Amino acid sequence: MKSITINIDKTLGFVTQEQINAWETKAKASIDALHNSSGAGNDFLGWLHLPSATTDEQLTAIEQAAGRLRSECEIVVVIGIGGSYLGSKAVLEALNNSFDLLLKERKNPLILYAGHQIGEDYLYELSETLKGKQFGLINISKSGTTTEPALAFRILKKQLEDTVGPDKARQRIIAVTDARKGALRTLADQEGYTTFVIPDNVGGRFSVLTPVGLLPIAVAGISIRELVAGAADMEKATAKDIPFADNIAAIYAATRNELYRKGMKTEILANFHPKLHYIAEWWKQLYGESEGKENKGIFPAAVDLTTDLHSMGQWIQEGERTIFETVISVGDPNHTVVIPTDQADLDGLNFLAGKRVDEVNKMAELGTSLAHVDGGVPNIRISIPAVTPYYIGQLFYFFEKACGISGYLLGVNPFDQPGVEAYKKNMFALLNKPGYEKESEAIKARLQ
Repeated sequence: MKSITINIDKTLGFVTQEQINAWETKAKASIDALHNSSGAGNDFLGWLHLPSATTDEQLTAIEQAAGRLRSECEIVVVIGIGGSYLGSKAVLEALNNSFDLLLKERKNPLILYAGHQIGEDYLYELSETLKGKQFGLINISKSGTTTEPALAFRILKKQLEDTVGPDKARQRIIAVTDARKGALRTLADQEGYTTFVIPDNVGGRFSVLTPVGLLPIAVAGISIRELVAGAADMEKATAKDIPFADNIAAIYAATRNELYRKGMKTEILANFHPKLHYIAEWWKQLYGESEGKENKGIFPAAVDLTTDLHSMGQWIQEGERTIFETVISVGDPNHTVVIPTDQADLDGLNFLAGKRVDEVNKMAELGTSLAHVDGGVPNIRISIPAVTPYYIGQLFYFFEKACGISGYLLGVNPFDQPGVEAYKKNMFALLNKPGYEKESEAIKARLQ
């Protein structure tokens, strides 16, 4: 079986191989800290051996629950925010038909999302869409009190109960939550919902290979076994005993930190396969929330190419030279489209006749990479053989392992997120939530 690979040749000239190799000792120490649970945030390392520890029984339970929803529902709404939705959304966008919303006949339910923002118009339109449809809910929340998903669940739960009755609604709601505590756990136990557990030692942004991600993916009819198998193989390929030069997660972490040390403050994750858009969205949360603290961290941005060459291309080519690119390069597409001959040739494209669209895309990728390097943008290339569940699983684990290493190289705890609480305190105070009276008075004084 093939594997994803990394190529850093197009960073050399901006940094040297010797400078990257100089990170080996620190990278090894970071890997040891992960595997020995001796580093900061070591109570959130459950993701590290998650792929190899996932049992057949666990996967079967997820598949059976997904099968029940598939048999009864036209639509399943996944309720969650951040890591509670981005991982499954990334897989579904990558592997499902891009025009699934328009298909009148489908084998599996249409997956929609809620609770990932606060938008009244969005929730209204979603509720209208669900009218007259057979639908179910997957509610993902460790606490059950996070504002965005809790609000969406309250509204959609009532709509489901009003539509099919409380008893049938209980059968169409699955809760993915804490094993023992929290509002959602209490409600799930009271109502008798089918439940799956978010492990205590796995943070949200690392949770895609838990039931958080696997259940919605299974409902969509995508093989979670292949996804986990790919991740398990990447777990082996980046294990503690793999030499630095052969460990692609360590090489990626070292290279990006050396570029950061040289003043490259923004990393742009680029792809030439538009179905990978939400992989980049997932990656942005993973690295932004893991490394952006203590006034440190590479800013994670993303572009879909060639589309964004017609919007962001000018800035990437000639803007401030504080960026580097990491390009996800896909080997073989899943389908074949050949460019036809046109007798009039008014568009001047007959020189491409007989070629596959992917060949044109590959030359656009190569030409862009050369242009950007010439323009002063270092390029890291991550090659993924194909967009399949197996290789997406590899890619997920690769980025997670590299993130843990990179955070330790940077000198931060990559597994906490203290800064995300600031907006919540202000929002609760402005909404006069009980217990926030002091904060409310302070904010009112600031706004006068």
